[in-house]
Amino acid sequence: MQATINGLDTHYEITGSGPWITLSHSLACSSEMWKPQIEVLKAHFTVLCYDTRGHGKTQATPGPYTLEQLADDAHGLLAHLKIEKTHWMGLSMGGMIGQVLAIRHPECLDKVIIADSTGKAPPNGVAMWEERAVLARSKGMAALVEPTLGRWFTQPFHQSHPQVLKEIGALIAATPVEGYAACCAAIGLIDNLEGITKLHHPALIMVGDQDFATPIAASEAIHKNWNGSKLTVIKDAAHLSNLEQVKVYNETVVNFLRG
Repeated sequence: MQATINGLDTHYEITGSGPWITLSHSLACSSEMWKPQIEVLKAHFTVLCYDTRGHGKTQATPGPYTLEQLADDAHGLLAHLKIEKTHWMGLSMGGMIGQVLAIRHPECLDKVIIADSTGKAPPNGVAMWEERAVLARSKGMAALVEPTLGRWFTQPFHQSHPQVLKEIGALIAATPVEGYAACCAAIGLIDNLEGITKLHHPALIMVGDQDFATPIAASEAIHKNWNGSKLTVIKDAAHLSNLEQVKVYNETVVNFLRG
């Protein structure tokens, strides 16, 4: 389905029944990455899955973007659909958007899941993300497929699940260059740790034990600053823990949301 949100042609899908949960994907992906979670969640929840600005089937407007802008896009979609309150699950960039949404519009969120994400950019964050944006602009998204997959999955998973890597690699390659580069600019400036100290939503912070893209320490910092949050480290998983350890990830999420 499509809707115009903040002047943006936005793609979203709704399935299932029950309380609302909204899923927000990583950089250089789309809502397609949530398929294993949707299959489980739709039995208990009404699942809203959308493509972030500049990704998937949502329009890529000229950048740079900000996380505040991306959070306001999500808030606008919730308002358009007349969703007064929703659970939120965001991974990587989706987790960053969820943090900003909770800070800016706390009333619209119930329980929050932040997976494989960070609340503050490292000292070299701006330069690192600018370098990746420049690579995308100069050589196209195809040049980012292999190095990104190398960060996102453990080596044993590369060998045992070639089809998953092929599908995620296709999502990376299909991401509009402008959308990717514009979101890189937003990610490089993330600075949420002080803002989340004011939050009181029940929160589950999850991270793969081999996630070197957003290391365990980054999730520990979110957990430390988010009052009453719970931290879960998923064994034998890198950055896309939702795909590498589907069973454990799904069970942890459902137990948290229904507990």
